[in-house]
Amino acid sequence: MTANDFRKLALSLPQATEQSHMDHPDFRVGGKIFAIGSENYGEPSYTFKAGDISYELLKDQKGLRPAPYLASRGLKWIQHHAEPGLTDDELRGYIRLSYALVVQGLSKKKRAELGLGTP
Repeated sequence: MTANDFRKLALSLPQATEQSHMDHPDFRVGGKIFAIGSENYGEPSYTFKAGDISYELLKDQKGLRPAPYLASRGLKWIQHHAEPGLTDDELRGYIRLSYALVVQGLSKKKRAELGLGTP
């Protein structure tokens, strides 16, 4: 997946916004990050929140790893950083899942303000 495809996908999700943090684009809903784009030795890398089971299944796969900084603080985030990693379709699914997890974590009031029902 190209960085541009990643950006388009993230911004296609309802109420998603883009910000830049430390020269890396991050994508948020309700002010909470659900995906981060960056480079790993010149190659694009993509970081996303994972559920408990997904995290356990993905963290040791080639091309994937617990996200630097985030995972070291006990958060369940995965970074797709090298081949073989995930297919584009799998990555799209995990980005959507990350978005849904973040939306679920928003207060009912915040979800209502944003016009978001249950993801």
